Amino acid sequence: MTRESYLREKILELGTIKEFAEKIDMPYTTLLSILKNVGGASINNVIKICAGLGISADMLAEIGEEITIPSETKGYYTDPEAAEFAEYLRTRPGARMLFSAAKDITKEEMEETVKYIEFLKSKHK
Repeated sequence: MTRESYLREKILELGTIKEFAEKIDMPYTTLLSILKNVGGASINNVIKICAGLGISADMLAEIGEEITIPSETKGYYTDPEAAEFAEYLRTRPGARMLFSAAKDITKEEMEETVKYIEFLKSKHK
């Protein structure tokens, strides 16, 4: 997988390319250009994209021209159940959320966090 295809895939997981460009305050045409050639982009724009996706520029730099990128949950969480639940949350339609966790979090702690977020959201209806 190339850097460009990796970024495109991650952006599309969040919505449309246009929505993402607006979210990170970048012209849509600039983002489209970068998705064709990341190597030609300014470091400031690459950092802006990475920050919007919640990944580091160092991680992006490690991606070779033709390698497969594992799911971010694989290998990050020390608890296999937590990794599985994080993947469920990441791919669940309508439940895409920013979810940052320490790698030693348990599935139960993750579920408790989700319940708390849902409780907070219910107070604002």
